[in-house]
Amino acid sequence: MSRFKHIVIILFGVFVIPNFSMAQVDFNKKPDDDLGNFEDEFQENFYEGMKQKGIENFDRAVESFRKCIELDGAVPVLYFELGKCYFKLKNFGEAEDAFKKAIDKDPENEWFLDELYGFYVSQNDYDNALKTVKQLVQYHPDYKEDLASLYVRMKKYNDALKILDELDDKHGISMSRDRLRNRVYALTGRKKDQIKNLEDRLDTNPDKESNYLALIYRYSENNQKKKAFETAKELLRVNPKSELVHLALYKFYLDDNDAEKAISSMKTVIKSTKIKPDAKLKVLADFISFVGKNPKYEEDLMEATALVESVNNSKTLIELGQYYLAKQNKAKALENFEAALNLEPNNFGVLKNVLLLHIDLENFELANSKSSKALENYPSQPLLYLINGVSYNKLNQPQSAIDTLEIGLDYIIDDSKMESDFYFQLSTAYTLLNNTNKAKTFSDKAKQLQNTN
Repeated sequence: MSRFKHIVIILFGVFVIPNFSMAQVDFNKKPDDDLGNFEDEFQENFYEGMKQKGIENFDRAVESFRKCIELDGAVPVLYFELGKCYFKLKNFGEAEDAFKKAIDKDPENEWFLDELYGFYVSQNDYDNALKTVKQLVQYHPDYKEDLASLYVRMKKYNDALKILDELDDKHGISMSRDRLRNRVYALTGRKKDQIKNLEDRLDTNPDKESNYLALIYRYSENNQKKKAFETAKELLRVNPKSELVHLALYKFYLDDNDAEKAISSMKTVIKSTKIKPDAKLKVLADFISFVGKNPKYEEDLMEATALVESVNNSKTLIELGQYYLAKQNKAKALENFEAALNLEPNNFGVLKNVLLLHIDLENFELANSKSSKALENYPSQPLLYLINGVSYNKLNQPQSAIDTLEIGLDYIIDDSKMESDFYFQLSTAYTLLNNTNKAKTFSDKAKQLQNTN
């Protein structure tokens, strides 16, 4: 092998395989044969090509690599790098030709084949991608999963499932292959096959929790609730310490009107360290709904709520707020609505609840400051002017109440109830100012609107 070919192979290692040591060649060494100048020119062009490619100046990189090829077209890596540059330039025909030339010159090079495979996939050229990945399978079994994925894209679903079965038999179950397998079942509507596959897994490995959970999910999805419930109970029998099974069991118990077991399962979920917070919050939301219809279990709900150290889901916090509001526990309702508002500061519905609860709980200074700030963001919302006016009246600042109420009146559209409330507050403000005539005028307007409703 000539010295310049050796240089390029080493450079390929430097740029493509980072762990390759540059110490293998000394480019500062003075040439000691007639090829010196020739090799220097080759070396300079190759370095320039790699540099220009690195700074994404792909046109210039192409020029440099082509100069190297003119000097010696037998070096495979030149075509490999050239192909990558053409691809970046969207010159796909030239890119394919370059990759193929690299492989022709080094047919056993996995890097080259992998790049060509990726190229074909990017071009949706699945026939050629299939031929290439079949070559890659010889070098690394991981490519077999790519082969299955390619079969799915080509709608060769039976071939895909066959490959997945082979991989599962040899290497065991994997999440990535299961996702692909479930995609095939979804695309083909083969729900029975999907369930049969899971049943076979459970028969083969009856102690594995995930086999039960997957089967419970698919039975439920397929409206086979009785089988799902029986499978969940069987898991609990086989593994009494299973916590994940209670994510399914509590719903089955609720449907079966077995409140005690449902509550026990819900508490298990909420206490669990294995279950994700989002799932816990979903269970807590169902718990709130259940206790709303069955108030005798309120203490259990309080216990469950206390177990959730930090509820950071606005939907659940709003549901808790509504629950406490229905129970007339306004302080707890406000606590949850405020927490929800911290998570969703632009949720006007929650903001409204917070402000009204401050009024109900006689937190007039807070109601005033928060409604004043809210008006900066929602200057056309009449309710905010009303709350602001009420708080000013309660703080014995009637003129400020009149100012804000008069502005708010202009934003009321076809809401006689709200208009009546405005007039009552204006009447209150003028009464505080000892202006009995205006107070009576607004009081009469309010009563007239009430009588017409």
